[in-house]
Amino acid sequence: MYAVIFEGGKQHRVSVDDVIRVELIEKAVGEKVEFDKVLLTADGENVNVGAPYLSSVKVQGEIVKQGRGEKLSIVKFRRRKHFQKATGHRQYFTEVKITGIQA
Repeated sequence: MYAVIFEGGKQHRVSVDDVIRVELIEKAVGEKVEFDKVLLTADGENVNVGAPYLSSVKVQGEIVKQGRGEKLSIVKFRRRKHFQKATGHRQYFTEVKITGIQA
């Protein structure tokens, strides 16, 4: 059985015991989280699609890790104008282990 959830502006296909990386969730490591924006569930031949969300389905998870991603380099450059600017960015993330899909 798997589900498609909407979290942090992105869609994630999850099943039980998957570890996914989502945008930062302000909770401590080991706390429980519940995703209620479920777009789709599938169990073999049975597929339920929401419009836009399934109201009776929730996905439970547990926070495994909080962290920051790899550094991305941003370079702005204008040729022949003597302009060059370099910055960086590291995005915060939360790793969540999916513990159950309540259909």
